Amino acid sequence: MARPRGRKIRQKVGEILQIQDRHAALDQLTRIPDKQLVGHLIFHFYAGDELPRFRSVTAMGCLVSRIASGRMENARDVMRRLMWNLNDESGGIGWGSAEAMGEILGQSPDLAAEFDSILFSFLDPKANFIDNPMLQQGILWGIGTYAKTAPDQVNHYRAGLIFSFLDAENPVKRGYAIRALTHAGRLDSDNLPGHIQTDVNTILIYTGWHFEPVRICDIALTCFPQTGQGPENR
Repeated sequence: MARPRGRKIRQKVGEILQIQDRHAALDQLTRIPDKQLVGHLIFHFYAGDELPRFRSVTAMGCLVSRIASGRMENARDVMRRLMWNLNDESGGIGWGSAEAMGEILGQSPDLAAEFDSILFSFLDPKANFIDNPMLQQGILWGIGTYAKTAPDQVNHYRAGLIFSFLDAENPVKRGYAIRALTHAGRLDSDNLPGHIQTDVNTILIYTGWHFEPVRICDIALTCFPQTGQGPENR
């Protein structure tokens, strides 16, 4: 009896992720028990359509930060599950897991204090470097999302890990690297590489519930931190 009910809830989660109003969708998701919702959101990390995939990542950030406020060990368990999904030994590919880690860390300073070094380590050749190009893309997105709320945590060394991706062949990866560096206040007109300034490739950027097209050369201009602080002030 449990399996049909589980499939019904999973289908309901998928329907909610199609709702165009972010607030309404996230509100409906809170009516599903947290323990069940975690698994169903991870299921949608593997959706063929990028929009519900990213929306499930957004929802996971809200869910786990809420769990952390009252049941910290349960929140840690979700973080460990996401980390395991990115481990070769898991037997799968952790689509969406790095993006979700970034969303969670951006909303929960307590979890960030424990886990942000893990997220950056996935780009570090001296640590837990992940060489899968598509997973690297997700890691850059996760770091950029986290950096928007915690720019001071992107120190010189961590910024250096991201800078190398400005030369990536994949325009999406270049765009995500620019997004991360500008959110951290580590990229401005003085150190923006010339090939980025003239890069007119257009990619889709997820803005919290929807996608918007943006040119690579414009991302640095649209993603500067609200404080207006550059790297010299950090």
